[in-house]
Amino acid sequence: MALTAEMVARCHRAEPDPGPEEGYPEFTEGEYDAAVAALLQRKAPGPLWLFAYGSLIWKPDFDSVEHRRATVHGWHRAFCLELTRWRGSPQQPGLMMGLQRGGRCDGVAYRLSDGDHAGQLGRLLRREVSGPDGMPAVRWLTADLGGEKRRALAFWVDTGEVDYFVKLPLTEVAHVLARACGHIGSGAEYLFHTVSKLEEFGIRDRNLWRLQQLVADEIRQVTATAESMTRA
Repeated sequence: MALTAEMVARCHRAEPDPGPEEGYPEFTEGEYDAAVAALLQRKAPGPLWLFAYGSLIWKPDFDSVEHRRATVHGWHRAFCLELTRWRGSPQQPGLMMGLQRGGRCDGVAYRLSDGDHAGQLGRLLRREVSGPDGMPAVRWLTADLGGEKRRALAFWVDTGEVDYFVKLPLTEVAHVLARACGHIGSGAEYLFHTVSKLEEFGIRDRNLWRLQQLVADEIRQVTATAESMTRA
């Protein structure tokens, strides 16, 4: 793997939290509870499964009793969410991953504990979604768990209803990830942890593997430029 922890550390810098972006209202506690209830009404009978393909694999915020490698067909992971908060800033917008149409995505399906589905989903929504504008990107998908089909909840699925989804070539994505950082960390860190954890599960995403090489090259370029300016 070309992208290393040492390279990722070069991308980190302290950034203030700019707060919610104007024009995107945040949920109240009651609205979060209503959103959870609406999701559970559309849930299939039986266990609650979550399909994780990015940060929920390496930074989970739920209690699972089982996990299995899984595939969703008709979707692929991509850095397609433009951010001016979290892992980006208004001065240097960042990118995070979502699911876009086409291809397939190999990830991990987690079966959440049965005792408190509403509480588990409440925690997930509060972490992943700030307000009602993001709810169209939370949807149930069919996941293939080694030949067994299950309905699983996925976050940040591009339905065309969320206006901060973008589609960029990998070279442009790499340029952004090597430079963007927000108050919770950098884009390079997000990529590094995702690729590393997918490797642990035996999942080699071709595009992400190429992307981590491109980001490593970009970081070297940024570092070399900074050093030459310092010497000058």
